[in-house]
Amino acid sequence: MNSVLINGNDLTLQDVVNVARKNFSVVLTDEALEKVKKSRAFVDKLVEEESVVYGITTGFGKFSDVVISKDEAKDLQRNLIVSHACGVGKHFPEDIVRAVMLLRANALAKGFSGIQPKTLNTLIEMINKEVHPAIPEKGSLGASGDLAPLAHMVLVLIGEGEAYYKGTLMSGKEAMEKAGIEPVVLTSKEGLALINGTQVLTAVGALTSYDAKKLCKLADISASLTMEALNGITDPYTARVQEVRPHPGQITAGKNFLRILEGSERTTRQGEIRVQDAYTLRCLPQIHGASKDAVKYVLDKVAIEINAATDNPLIFADEEKAISGGNFHGQPMALAFDFLGIAIAELANVSERRIERLVNPQLSGLPAFLTEHGGLHSGFMIAQYAAAALVSENKVLAHPASVDSIPSSANQEDHVSMGTIAARKARDIYYNASRVIAIELLAAAQAIDFETANKKLGKGTKVVYDKIRQVIKTLHEDRVMYLDINKSAALIDDESILKAVEEVIGELE
Repeated sequence: MNSVLINGNDLTLQDVVNVARKNFSVVLTDEALEKVKKSRAFVDKLVEEESVVYGITTGFGKFSDVVISKDEAKDLQRNLIVSHACGVGKHFPEDIVRAVMLLRANALAKGFSGIQPKTLNTLIEMINKEVHPAIPEKGSLGASGDLAPLAHMVLVLIGEGEAYYKGTLMSGKEAMEKAGIEPVVLTSKEGLALINGTQVLTAVGALTSYDAKKLCKLADISASLTMEALNGITDPYTARVQEVRPHPGQITAGKNFLRILEGSERTTRQGEIRVQDAYTLRCLPQIHGASKDAVKYVLDKVAIEINAATDNPLIFADEEKAISGGNFHGQPMALAFDFLGIAIAELANVSERRIERLVNPQLSGLPAFLTEHGGLHSGFMIAQYAAAALVSENKVLAHPASVDSIPSSANQEDHVSMGTIAARKARDIYYNASRVIAIELLAAAQAIDFETANKKLGKGTKVVYDKIRQVIKTLHEDRVMYLDINKSAALIDDESILKAVEEVIGELE
């Protein structure tokens, strides 16, 4: 069976995707286990000595000045979980839940949280036996970590709450029994160690940033198909233009367009048909390139966060210290995921403007709304409406969540990140953007079908056109359009188009 080793330091985004979406198993390294044992031994010492340490021998948040006896340690940790399980809304999908569990296990494996080895191993066993806690999407402030959603994860670990097992929702107790997993009894520090972290917002944002990187390539592909349909000018994509303004994403985008369009007889050179194109074609390296650079920035942040210790207090067993700090605060990722949402939204914005150029006869020279019998048939008229609605929704969603804060815990937690909202918004923006690009692919393929001279498409665009036409026929008469849009979107979701193009021209950047 395929597996991912975790030690708290070397997890990659591809590892996260493999566990979340391909059901790879998770294995804790021996080295990490020793660190966990050492950390736990120091926590046990603190409890035995009745040292006053936040979250170990005190209450939480505003109750940090309330000392808890060692006899009350177990009750304290269970009370923490049940009281903090205040999530609302629909449940996160399975891939996000698996990513959450993996990221929390990896953080605990660093050996700075004081978790019992048995508790960590049980969490890993839940991943491997596909016990997926029912975690509501809403209710986290993204500071003090993702307290509410992670508490729902831990409920199942202790045999409570709800979980999906083999796709069926049931009680956490039943799910654990069916999987043959013994629930744990939490002791000192463990409840806090399990919920005080950024793993929910990071899981959502990490998977979205992974998808966004691919969407950047797909946006290049859909724009290239539109270039073919509109006899676009390729001179602005040449390397010399990009070199004198050398933003990495811009350079990459220019290369991608020239590779996808290589060999095309439909694209043109400056002055052949017109002197220059509108911005939505001419400025593509600059527009798409900026989104590529933004996504790269976010991916760099994700690489750090998925291997970070975000607990409070942090247990430094080597120095025999427990330090109450702020690594749980989601601000580094909140800003990044707001940026991610904006970057993805721009891909949809410019895609919708290209769709408008395709369906508007005053801009394209093609039949109005890409239909042969306008008036009797509406063609792509309302497909453009749908794209416009999606990009307008994205403009609302792209407002940064991180600029907001609201005090909590009687003003003890007086600045919060809203990072989980930022990540969730970015995921919603990604979905909308992928559907806009799906509509552009359809419209561009339809526009190409009006070509009567039988001119060759480019090396990459020919593959895209053929892939679309394998599942969606040319529109000659009006039909139920959402079915076509869904089929086009499926080619994005299962990566059929991207894989087909890269098989022919090599990996895009």
